[in-house]
Amino acid sequence: MSLFKKIFSSEKKESLDKGLEKTKTSFFSKLGKAVAGKSKVDDDVLDNLEEVLVTSDVGVETTLKIIERIEKRVSEDKYMGTDELNRILREEIAALLSETHVGEATDFAIPANKKPYVIMVVGVNGVGKTTTIGKLAYQFKSKGMSVVLGAADTFRAAAIDQLQVWADRVDVPIIKQKMGSDPASVAYDTLSSAVTQDADVVLIDTAGRLHN
Repeated sequence: MSLFKKIFSSEKKESLDKGLEKTKTSFFSKLGKAVAGKSKVDDDVLDNLEEVLVTSDVGVETTLKIIERIEKRVSEDKYMGTDELNRILREEIAALLSETHVGEATDFAIPANKKPYVIMVVGVNGVGKTTTIGKLAYQFKSKGMSVVLGAADTFRAAAIDQLQVWADRVDVPIIKQKMGSDPASVAYDTLSSAVTQDADVVLIDTAGRLHN
């Protein structure tokens, strides 16, 4: 059985699909309200679209790039109806994604004067913080560096167990406490252990926070 199938059972995939459907519905509902009563794409529509993108967690930098690209198309077409906005938005987001340099190698070197080098991973719920930590741990270890993981997400059910799985897969030590413990205490213990072990890198998991 592949790793993907182990992680994403049919039940989990169905749950993920439902979650994404809610996100998609919410986004296009906001978009519909942004263009309500408008027949053409103008400055007001673009301002509303910018707000929709930012409040949908697209990110300010990416949002500005999308708006800039749509503004360029509007200036070229002179008249662009709001009924075309969905299609144009999809096209510009797809074009933006295709331009990312996904094939470039990533340098996993760390500053020589910082040991242990501490990375605390933060973000909203469900973005893949714990999984990213597992992948980072593998990359750092494959470069010959010693790594210590800190399970400071003491809030989400099974978060500590999930990080333990990654620690076992990569074969690196993990510092953890029971669920509901003080996250700062876990982070402190992790750093103390890393100093004692003369570890090169510390990766600390944290609880997700929703901002919508």
